[in-house]
Amino acid sequence: MQNFKLLNTNILTDLISKRPGEVKLGEKIRVLESSHNIYEQIKDLDVKYVIFGVKEDLGVRANFGMPGTKITWKKFLVSFLNIQNNTYINANEILVLGHLSFKTHYKNIDSLDIDDLRNITSEIDKSVSYITQTIIKAKKIPIIVGGGHNNAYGIIKGSALALNKKINVLNIDAHADFRPLEGRHSGNGFSYAFHEGFIKKYYAYGLHENYISDYFLKQLKANKNHIKYISYESLLRLKNPQNKEKLHDQIRDFLCQGNFGLELDCDAIKNISSSAQSPVGFETSTIRKLIYDYATNKNVLYFHICEGISLNCPENNIGKLITFLITDFIKANQ
Repeated sequence: MQNFKLLNTNILTDLISKRPGEVKLGEKIRVLESSHNIYEQIKDLDVKYVIFGVKEDLGVRANFGMPGTKITWKKFLVSFLNIQNNTYINANEILVLGHLSFKTHYKNIDSLDIDDLRNITSEIDKSVSYITQTIIKAKKIPIIVGGGHNNAYGIIKGSALALNKKINVLNIDAHADFRPLEGRHSGNGFSYAFHEGFIKKYYAYGLHENYISDYFLKQLKANKNHIKYISYESLLRLKNPQNKEKLHDQIRDFLCQGNFGLELDCDAIKNISSSAQSPVGFETSTIRKLIYDYATNKNVLYFHICEGISLNCPENNIGKLITFLITDFIKANQ
């Protein structure tokens, strides 16, 4: 696959910090040794989850956002491979495939204008779509670590093409990322996917009211049976636990009767370094429970975490956070 870097045993071994008397997850997870006919290898392998990364922040740059999401995959990988292999997670069900890399586009990054960046983002979409389609056709669950939220478009498209039908999407996010169709970037992955016929129903969970655009509200009005949201501020006003459970019953009825993708933008989490970091947002414990609850649903197609960066926080902090969220997803889904 073009732009894809396979994680083989040699690379894996270099990333694991071994200790006497301990077995790390990275010593037991599955990898591929050859990039030849990846679809057949994945299909024939007795795993349930296929993890891959997207090392880019070009879509974020194309949206005038803060770069840095390019290095998140490496931060995650080092953390994930070095957790304990124990009774709480089945390493044999996990294949870490590798990552998409777009190094050639960074050689002249300072000379690229917005149109250049948006054209490159469209090229990235093709690679993301292809690998997602390959994994879902092989009847596995992709878990994707970004990268910008622009990659949601390729993931959704690849999922829909693999199933030959539209899919539903739950996006836990401070922003709807349903901006105008003005050229591809991290702020319009869902609007492109919806208008191109890859999304059937879209639910944005936890939007910050200060950043809900007029364009999104107009699209909501025109497509009220297919697009819904609840703001973070509205959730704060739901004091009664029964009302919160009623809301989630409504979301499940809206989305989870069919195949749905689970999206998490790190912007939604309070004080977590991301491309649009905010002092307002969900506590990490709340996000973990959300992921756990929706991962238990049999119709979940994939899990995508994006927009996290490692700036202004201790080394590997974002990697550890994503590791917790992915292991939460796998434990719940198992």
